[in-house]
Amino acid sequence: MHRRILGLLTATGAAAALCTPTLAPTASAQQAGEDTAAGFVVSEAQFDEMFPNRNSFYTYSGLTAALGAYPGFTNTGSDTVKKQEAAAFLANVSHETGGLQYVVEQNTANYPHYCDTTQPYGCPAGNDKYYGRGPVQLSWNFNYKAAGDALGIDLLNNPDLVQTDASIAWKTGLWYWNTQSGPGTMTPHDAIVDGAGFGETIRAINGSLECNGGNPAQVQSRIDNYQRFTQVLGVEPGGNLGC
Repeated sequence: MHRRILGLLTATGAAAALCTPTLAPTASAQQAGEDTAAGFVVSEAQFDEMFPNRNSFYTYSGLTAALGAYPGFTNTGSDTVKKQEAAAFLANVSHETGGLQYVVEQNTANYPHYCDTTQPYGCPAGNDKYYGRGPVQLSWNFNYKAAGDALGIDLLNNPDLVQTDASIAWKTGLWYWNTQSGPGTMTPHDAIVDGAGFGETIRAINGSLECNGGNPAQVQSRIDNYQRFTQVLGVEPGGNLGC
């Protein structure tokens, strides 16, 4: 993933479960979550099929609880486009996290490198606290601040929330997907709903390192995930898969 944008998983070995106890949801919140899950184009059974070996941190309920942050996600265009977007997001997430096995970046030696001290707000949680976390491996202090500001969550001061709260973790992934173009020219969300194709989602996430022949094996890995997930959802993948 683009080094100035998000973190990379750089070692092997399963990440430890990092869940912390949470309060039971209120009846209204639980109903809202159930309604969102019922309207999501990916069922829990399909999610389980896509990620049979995922870390228990990455719950389906955490994902569906996060959907309200970006209501246009998988809810724009035709039923085909909605399913293609879900498959595209989850395919890239799968690539970044080893099939949702990893909650945090595995190479701890990188941890101190993600503090941009030129930012006026600095790194209040500690210079080594902005490493890659979550489904799209959010990293760098400026990205924690930007994502937190967009979501109404103080992630600059509380970056650990991305590895202890499944809904917040998924929200950071959706923040990037729906609002950031990275090294590309459009957000991944726009790439799918505007018909540019899956390849442009790769460009937005890690195009500077993978596209235009930079790392064809990594591109193919993402494409393979996407084609498998569209098959699970019973939809054609469309064109322009590579970058």
